Amino acid sequence: MSDGSIECPPQPVILGGAVIEGIIPLANHSMLSALPSGWVGEILDEELVASPRPTAAQTRAAFMLGVELGEQLDKRRGGSGRWCFLRAPELHLGHDMLVPDMAGWRRERVDVPFEPDVPFLTLVPDWVCEVLTPSTAALDRARKLPLYARAGVSHVWLVDPAARTLEVYQRVKRGWLLTGSYEDDALVRADPFPSSTLELGSLWLPEGAEKPSLLVAVP
Repeated sequence: MSDGSIECPPQPVILGGAVIEGIIPLANHSMLSALPSGWVGEILDEELVASPRPTAAQTRAAFMLGVELGEQLDKRRGGSGRWCFLRAPELHLGHDMLVPDMAGWRRERVDVPFEPDVPFLTLVPDWVCEVLTPSTAALDRARKLPLYARAGVSHVWLVDPAARTLEVYQRVKRGWLLTGSYEDDALVRADPFPSSTLELGSLWLPEGAEKPSLLVAVP
């Protein structure tokens, strides 16, 4: 006699770009804790996707972007107070669970400060930023951008530390419209922060900074 439960077919796990079939049932939040150390998990269209932890260049870019924007727009950093920014928040947007490198909400949409003990957020951001790496660029562009549009995010920035570029996108009826592209040491004034100036060069590590130095022992 049936117990009334519904068995879901196994779903694939995407681990660093490789598909591992038949490991888990329909993805849910509790499965993220089972990922190997050093991986960041997300759930995209009911599929568990794991990406390696950020590189030094990616971490630097995200950190400095937060500093640059925070000092101008976050009240606690001495800025205008028009925005609230979070670094790598866990967003539950419908059935999807996404972790952008940064997210921002217009202050008028955040009536009270975010609860400090809440592990995830359901309020759709007005802006998100993804910092690309060779292992995550395709995922960010092909999989996550459509999900952000579907959830109602208005603006997305894509930062590429290797190419030293910034791409600015605005959501339109058919998806995303590229409204600006910047590189190297450009001074950026772009939506949704047209009144703020971003020194793009501050996001990059010095040339060769991620290459290990050769230490030679002197007898």
